[in-house]
Amino acid sequence: MTPFRLEPARLREAVVPTLPPGAAEPDDAAVAARFAAGAWTVLPEPGDGAAGIVRERLGAVRALQLLVEGASAADWGRELDDAEDRRAVADALGRWQPRLAAERILAAFSQGAAFGQRLVTRDDAHWPAGLDDLGPHAPAAVWVRGDPAALSACARSAALVGSRASSGYGELVTAQLASGLVARGFAVVSGGAYGIDGAGHRAALAAGGTTVAVLAGGLDRFYPAGHDELLRRVASSGCVIAEAPSGVPPTRWRFLARNRLIAALASATVVVEAGQRSGSINTAGHAAALGRPLGAVPGPVTSGSSTGCHRLLREYGAAVVERAEHVVELLDGPGEEQHALGGLTSDELRVLDALSARAPRGVDELAVRTGMARGDVVASLALLELGARALERASGWVRAAPQGSG
Repeated sequence: MTPFRLEPARLREAVVPTLPPGAAEPDDAAVAARFAAGAWTVLPEPGDGAAGIVRERLGAVRALQLLVEGASAADWGRELDDAEDRRAVADALGRWQPRLAAERILAAFSQGAAFGQRLVTRDDAHWPAGLDDLGPHAPAAVWVRGDPAALSACARSAALVGSRASSGYGELVTAQLASGLVARGFAVVSGGAYGIDGAGHRAALAAGGTTVAVLAGGLDRFYPAGHDELLRRVASSGCVIAEAPSGVPPTRWRFLARNRLIAALASATVVVEAGQRSGSINTAGHAAALGRPLGAVPGPVTSGSSTGCHRLLREYGAAVVERAEHVVELLDGPGEEQHALGGLTSDELRVLDALSARAPRGVDELAVRTGMARGDVVASLALLELGARALERASGWVRAAPQGSG
């Protein structure tokens, strides 16, 4: 049977130009799988749980083939075991079928290739595993402009989000957080919008770090238009991604759906400045639902631009964030220096601050992070080890657990 009623050569012609860099030449089965993943970015709206269910239960290829064959609700029902799943899919068929046209799906690939986009699926090396935490609401694939390898940096990242109508205070704090996070090896994730998002991206770029922008519409036209140059810079050093294919405009509900991707991609989410009804509160809600660490930057109690942050602190249990170290603590817990700083020299404090509680770091890496000479780092590590504040592992040094912590 011809896959999806299209000749294999035509499928291959569509798929191959959007392969991630370095990907092996796919066989026919892999081409069909990639085509189906791309099709499932076209047929449903972002976050469609019924689409996620059929992909999980049947696989993207089989689910697409059923649609192409015009399977009835009863046919789908025979393929699905759960009665609730059957009802969800029966309701969803009316949403998907109007978009089921081979030319529409082929156009997503051709336009993607024309704008240098790559389709990244779960089978690719740089697929960000955090998206899988969205369950059936996870995207089938994401379209990427830039280097897909930048998505791997999201494993250690922070989302900096907030109001489009940001104040000087909000932009200053965002820049300080972004640059401090980059210095500590974090990537910065945001939504590419005016205000806090843009400030986070710019500061990360200025600090030489990796930043990822998640957009609500197709990547053939960057939105907002005023950030076209900024988003091109993001794509040149990191990447810009979307689950919507080329030609899909950003809309209010797509912005809200986009927010769940920001929360899932990042290791932690920080709302820097937000009014009571800011869309970043929606992002924070997704982060909380996913169990991601959540922080908020307090502002003046007289400022309407910070009422959303104060609400997160009161009602969502968000942690107070004043500087980059506080974001690190959301993931790693308080550093040893929070428990006992007495008796340490300034060099020891610098080395201790550069150590991770989990990831071993070598002397050369610590010298880069601290700006100290290698010999001074070695001497400080020896003193920290004597004080039970640092431990040497086979692959480097780690910060020791605080005494009495376990």
